[in-house]
Amino acid sequence: MLTNYECNTPKDFDFIIGDWSVKHRRLTCFLTECDEWIEFTGTSSVQKTLGGFGNIEDVQLQLPTSPYRAIALRSYDSTSQNWSIWWLDGRSPNVLDVPVVGQFKQGIGEFFADEVFNDIPVKVRFTWFSTNPNTPRWEQAFSKDNGVTWQTNWIMTFAKRM
Repeated sequence: MLTNYECNTPKDFDFIIGDWSVKHRRLTCFLTECDEWIEFTGTSSVQKTLGGFGNIEDVQLQLPTSPYRAIALRSYDSTSQNWSIWWLDGRSPNVLDVPVVGQFKQGIGEFFADEVFNDIPVKVRFTWFSTNPNTPRWEQAFSKDNGVTWQTNWIMTFAKRM
C-alpha cells in the first residue's frame, strides 16, 4: 500500500527519466560578445531517487577537445514546491556547483542561482522545456546585470535512445 508521501511524488521531471542521445550546442566563450557556437554529442541516463522526490542524471559529453562525464542531482522540496539542481563535473570531482532552484509551470521549468564565473558575479538560469516529451530541451543562460539581460550559452536537445 502506498503512503500519502509516495502518492504525492512530483511528476515534473518524469519526462527525462530513461536513456537519451544528446545534441549539444555551446558558445565557445561565455559572457562576451561571442557568437561562435560549437556542436557535439553526448548521452544521458536518468533514474529516479529519493522515492520519486529526486533523480540523478549520468552524463557523457563528447566535447571535441576533451570528452568528460558529469552528473546532475535533482531533489524536490514539497514544502516550497521547488526543485534544486546540483552539477558535479568529473573534471573537478571535489566541487559541487551551487544549486539552481526553481519550479515548473505549464511544462517549462526555470531554475536560478547566484554564482561566480571566471571571477565575474552572474545569475545562472537553467530552463527545461518538457512540452514535447519526445524532444525535451535544456538551456543555460548567464546574466551579468542581475537578470535584466541574459546570454544563452548552452543548449541541449534530447532524443530517446532505443
